[in-house]
Amino acid sequence: MCFNTPVPHEWDHHIRPAAARSNGCRRLAHLFLCVLASIGLTACRTQAPPGARKLANLEYTRAPGRPLKLDLYLPNGATNKLPVLVWIHGGAWKMGNKNWCPIAPLVTNGVAVASIEYRLSREAKFPAQIMDCRAAVRWLRANAATHGLDPERIGAFGASAGGHLAALLGTAPAVKEWDAGPHLDQSPRVQCVVAFYPPTDLDELTSGWFWRKVSFSDVGRLIGGSVEQNRDRVARANPVNYISNDTPPFYLLHGDRDKLVPIRQSELLHTALRQAGIPVHFEIVPGEGHAIGPPPAAVPKLNEFLRQHLGLRNGSEAASGR
Repeated sequence: MCFNTPVPHEWDHHIRPAAARSNGCRRLAHLFLCVLASIGLTACRTQAPPGARKLANLEYTRAPGRPLKLDLYLPNGATNKLPVLVWIHGGAWKMGNKNWCPIAPLVTNGVAVASIEYRLSREAKFPAQIMDCRAAVRWLRANAATHGLDPERIGAFGASAGGHLAALLGTAPAVKEWDAGPHLDQSPRVQCVVAFYPPTDLDELTSGWFWRKVSFSDVGRLIGGSVEQNRDRVARANPVNYISNDTPPFYLLHGDRDKLVPIRQSELLHTALRQAGIPVHFEIVPGEGHAIGPPPAAVPKLNEFLRQHLGLRNGSEAASGR
């Protein structure tokens, strides 16, 4: 099933208050993020929003035997350097792709959006996934002048497994062994992170004696072996283990009834960030499970986070070039 419903240009309009939308429409808005996070909407492709253009399939690095690509969404007529949001899709690290990008409409708020592909666990084991994400950030910096981007304002935005990788971009920029390929003179650092329901402690996430002992759990496929016998590899993939004074601000969102990635995963990251003195907003969504969008009450804080830390503008500001 493919929902090709366009998302209007602001999160404020993406999920409108209950008085302005029927329950069916609200559920549809939530559903497209659900499908995205769980299967990556393989058959769907996001088109450029009105007033914007899409540069598709830009090669940012090469994996063994093939190129890795990203789609870059840019507002037309921009006169200032554009901050960049890097979208990282979900799919349990084993499925999904860059083709459907639900945050692409944010280009009308004066930001560029880069939707990236990365190697999935059936192709390569961790840390290949975060190495690809870092290579994409380095490529964006190296090509900033070509595309009118601001290399000093790059943020990461991911959901579920994509939230895990976005969090790793934020907490672990100093892990140099995760850098390979071109543009090694460029930094993989991001200036802020938005992570929806991210796995943050993969050891704790893999509960139950059976799933800890087999290699075909989602985490087992990611690390290339059972969790029980590879706890050192699992620890290397945990964003909570890399937090430092240089970690950028975080926005976390999680449903308190999430059974796929329990809310404790965000609680662990939130606590660790606060203890390190890192600015963090933790949005708990009561009564909701996995793969949700921001509810109406959460939208202003998310907008403010992106304005403060990345330079997101409202529609009128973007149109006037301010």
